Amino acid sequence: MTQNSKKQQKIRIRLRGFDNRLVDQAAVDIVETVKRSGTRAVGPVPMPTTIERFSVNRSPHADKKSAEQFELRTHKRMIDILDPNVDTMDALKKVNLPSGVEISVSV
Repeated sequence: MTQNSKKQQKIRIRLRGFDNRLVDQAAVDIVETVKRSGTRAVGPVPMPTTIERFSVNRSPHADKKSAEQFELRTHKRMIDILDPNVDTMDALKKVNLPSGVEISVSV
């Protein structure tokens, strides 16, 4: 069996949030934690930002043609952890991440 045909185990972490600074800080914290535990991390890879736009009438009666526009931006990052060990998993459980950042982990 060659080195390339061996299946590599990895953990994929996806971060989502409305504030890009919080998402970036969480990604940096995770990558630093993984590197301190002696495992290789790939990323953070910026994924496309999802933009939702809403138009709302300013007044229901008089100013029908006047509307306000709002937008909601969801920033996303992805981190891959290659060949994780037990120390990496323990270190990731102890990482203190800011509120407002959604994290999904898949193996």
